[in-house]
This record gives sequence, C-alpha cells and structure tokens, in this order.
Amino acid sequence: MSLPVATAVAALALVGTHWVEAARESPPPPARPEWLPEGEHGYLLVDGLRLRYLRAGQGRPVLLLHTLRTQLELFREVVPSLAREFEVHAIDLPGHGHSSIPPGAYDPERFVRAVRAYLQARALENVVVAGESIGGAIGLTLAAEQQPQVARVVAINSYDYARGRGIHRGSALAAVLFNLARVPLLGPAVWRLRWQGLFARVMRGSVHDPQHLPADLVQALHEVGNRPGHYRAFLSLIRDFPAWEALREAYPRIRLPVTLVYGEHDWSREAERRACQGLIPDARLETVTAAGHLMSLERPEAVIEHVRTAGRS
Repeated sequence: MSLPVATAVAALALVGTHWVEAARESPPPPARPEWLPEGEHGYLLVDGLRLRYLRAGQGRPVLLLHTLRTQLELFREVVPSLAREFEVHAIDLPGHGHSSIPPGAYDPERFVRAVRAYLQARALENVVVAGESIGGAIGLTLAAEQQPQVARVVAINSYDYARGRGIHRGSALAAVLFNLARVPLLGPAVWRLRWQGLFARVMRGSVHDPQHLPADLVQALHEVGNRPGHYRAFLSLIRDFPAWEALREAYPRIRLPVTLVYGEHDWSREAERRACQGLIPDARLETVTAAGHLMSLERPEAVIEHVRTAGRS
C-alpha cells in the first residue's frame, strides 16, 4: 500500500471512529458510593474546575490521589478503614472519573495545580498526601514545592521513571497499544474505538493477581471513557508521559518525611526505585509482597497500614 493510500485509509478510519465516539452514551452521574461511610460526596469548584470529591471521617486530613485512567473508586477498599481515624479526602483528577475535562494539555502541572487548588480551597493543614502511580508523583511534586499544607507523603508505585513508559511493561498488549497511540492518525483512530475487552486486558496488567481487579470497577472505568472529551484528554496524557520522569529533578528539594511504597511486582525496576529513593533526603523505601501496580486494590491492608503510620507520626 502506497503512502498516500495508507494516509487516506487512516484518515477515513479517524472520521469513522469520530462517528463511533459521538454515538456512545455518556454514563450517568455517579451515585453516592455504597462503600462510603458517613461523610460527603459531591463536587467542588476549584481553579475553574468541577472536581468530584469525597470526604469522610474526622482527624488529621489524608488526601488520596488515584492514577491515570482510574478515579476515586480506586480507594474503595481503603477509605472505610482510614475514615475511622482520619478525615479522608479523595478526588477525581481533571479529565478522569466525573470531574471536569477542560481543553488543553494533560501534563503533570495540570494535575499538580488542581490538587494544590483543592488543598487551598479546603484550607487543609498538616496533610498526609497518599498517591498511587501518577498520584504518588503528584504528591512528591507538592512536597518538592514545599507546599505549606503538605506534611507527609506516601508515594505508592510512583510513576516517574522510564520516560513514562512503565505501563508498557504491564503486558505485551499494553506495549503495543501505548506505542500505537503515538502513531499519527492511525493511533488516535484505534484508541478512539475503546474496545472493552482490550481495556479489561490492559487493566489486568496492573495487578499481580487478576482476581483482585473487580469486574464492576473495570466496567465503570470503561464507561466513563465515553464522556465527551475523555478520549482527547487521555491521549494528551499519553503524549506527555516523558514529563512524569522529569518531575524527579525537583525531588532533592523535598524536606518533609516521605515513604516510597512499591509492590513486589510493580512495573518499576529495583534500580529505578533505589534511584528515586536516592533523590529524596531521608526517604524510606518499603516493598509490599504479592502486589502489582494498583496496590490499593490488591493489597489494601498494606496501603492502609502505611498511610496510618504516616498519619500517626
């Protein structure tokens, strides 16, 4: 097939998949989660964004930050226990879950700015920020900025290595799809289709034991991808993957207690974990056995214990 013909085919595919996306029905607004103890669930306007959030419990504030292509339900096995001792906050990051999907680049600064604005809008102090994957990198960046509200960080499988290509290590399928996403025309066309079966298979690469990946959560995460603009935002995030590793340049400026928690079977390699620890003064590094990348689903009791330890310090 000649280059002009291939380009024409790819362009037609892109137009066709636009129609497919337009025909999809957006999911309804989420109901209050059944697993949420007494507390708040709703939306907060911050920095021009409508952020979905939950708040439960009393005590020292703990802010939970999810990772890419997930939402606050990632912590459904964690929140009830922590809320018995702390004031727990969790949000859907911009372009994720049911929060706003504004136009523009989805680089790390967009997410850091939104979290910073949430902390300020809530007037929170002495906060323990516990984030998973990019959520961990966001927490470490806030610490490097020496945000006065942040007192401690628990970074779980922080996604700040390998030029943001850690997810390629989840499975051969993930490597193919995320490499394809960077191919002009064809990549965006294929990603726009968002086949549920492929999505579920890629998600299975985020845990060591797929039995710990709830089918109803995978279904909800897939459906939220039908929201207008979600596809565009996620592709922007993929294109900015290398910027997550660049965040490490600021880590030597961190002056508060940090715990780096990695799953035994996380995508990161031992040398990458040790390199991260070496950049952060006095950082503790802990390894959780029988855990992959999404530790809050696979080993929630370990996440609870590490956050609880930080919160009591």
